[in-house]
Amino acid sequence: MNQFFKTKSPDLPDPPAVSKPEEDVPVPDPLPAALDTPTSPGTEPAESIPEAVAPPEKPAETTMEPDSGEENDALVTETPAFPMPETGAIETPSETASTTSEAMIDAFPMVAVIDEKVRKSIPPELTEKVRSAKKKSRIISEAYPYEKVMSSSKYNRQIELLQIELVKMQAWVGKSGERVVAVFEGRDAAGKGGTIKRFIENLNPRGARVVALAKPSETEKGQWYFQRYVQNMPTSGELVFFDRSWYNRAGVERVMGFCKPNEYLEFMRQAPEFERMLTRSGIKLFKFWFSVSREEQLRRFIGRAKDPLKQWKLSPMDVESLGRWDEYTQAKESMLFYSDTADAPWTIVRSDDKKRARLNAIKFLLKEIPYDGKDHSLVDDMDPLVVGSAKDIYEKGERIVPTTITSPADEPEPETEPS
Repeated sequence: MNQFFKTKSPDLPDPPAVSKPEEDVPVPDPLPAALDTPTSPGTEPAESIPEAVAPPEKPAETTMEPDSGEENDALVTETPAFPMPETGAIETPSETASTTSEAMIDAFPMVAVIDEKVRKSIPPELTEKVRSAKKKSRIISEAYPYEKVMSSSKYNRQIELLQIELVKMQAWVGKSGERVVAVFEGRDAAGKGGTIKRFIENLNPRGARVVALAKPSETEKGQWYFQRYVQNMPTSGELVFFDRSWYNRAGVERVMGFCKPNEYLEFMRQAPEFERMLTRSGIKLFKFWFSVSREEQLRRFIGRAKDPLKQWKLSPMDVESLGRWDEYTQAKESMLFYSDTADAPWTIVRSDDKKRARLNAIKFLLKEIPYDGKDHSLVDDMDPLVVGSAKDIYEKGERIVPTTITSPADEPEPETEPS
C-alpha cells in the first residue's frame, strides 16, 4: 500500500499528450521506459510526456525509494510523522508542486490529522519505538507473550477448520431454537471488526447478522438507553454479533463527555441487571474485550491513515482517542469492575496479533456452545496467554483502582455470584 501512497495521487490526471501545456507538469510516475532516450520530433512514445519536461539523465535517482513491504514504517521525529509523497523527487515548478501537495492532502486527509495528534499527544519515546519497528511480523509491545505474529500458513489451516465448526454450530442453533449474542468491545483499532468478519463469512446470513449502530437519532435519545439494542436482539435460531454495543456509554460517551455523570452512573447500575434479564430469558451472551497495546494501536492508526481503502475506519473520535489513552484505561477498568458478573462475564482477548486473537475468540465461543459434532481437540485448544478472564489478562498500566464514582453514596454495588 505504501508504494501507491508514495507515488501519485489518484486525483491528478495524466498530462496531455498532444498539445504543449502552458505550464510545466510533473512526469507521470512510474516513469515510462521511453524516458531512457530522447523523443524524436513527430514520434510519440509509449506513454507520451510534454516536450517541456526534459527526461531526467539518471532515472534511478528520480524514482521513489522501493517499498519496504511494511505497512507502518513512516514515523519520523523531526519531519512530519507521516510524510506526504515526495513531490520534489522529480524537478517540477513550485506552483505545480504546491498543487500536488494540496491534492494529496485532499486525497488523504487523515494523514495530516494523525500527524498533528501524534505531535501533540503521543510521548516521543513511543513514537520512536513505533518508527523503529521495521518488520510488521514483529510484535512491538514487550508485554505481549509472543515476539512474532502467527505464520499465515498455520493461521489459514486453523481458521478453515474453525469456520467448519462455526457452520456446525449455526446448524445446531437453528435446529434447537437457541439465541446467541456476541458483544465485541475494545479500543479503536483493536481488531473487533476483522474478528467479526471471520466469524460470519461462511455462516448463513439468514440466521446470522451483524449489528453496528450509528450514533443515536433524536428519537432514540429520548428513549430508554437500552431500547435500541433490545430491538436488535435475536429471535429463535439466530446469532447476532454486536460491533460495539451498549457499552459505548461506559467508554467513549464517558471519556468524551457525551453523557451526563448521572446517566453514566445509572448505566453502571442497570447494565448488570439488563444482562441478567437477557441470560435468564435463555439468550447465550458472550462479551469480548479486545485488548491492544498502545504501540500497536498507533501502528495501526498510521496504516489506516495512509491507506485510501481503510481511511473510512478512522473518525475524529478515533483520532482523539490517541491522546486519551489513560482516560480510556480508567473507563475500561471501571466498566470491568462493575459489569464482569457471574451472569455475563467478560472475556479478554489480547489482539496485538490479530491472527491469534481471531482464532482464540472463535474457539472460546465454540467451546461454550454444546452443538452436535464438535471437534473438541480443535476448539478446546485455546491459548491462555491470549484469551482469558478479566482478572487474568490485562495490559501494561491497567489494573488500577476505579475512580469513576465521585462519592461513596453514589457507588453502585459490585456484582457478585448469586447464591
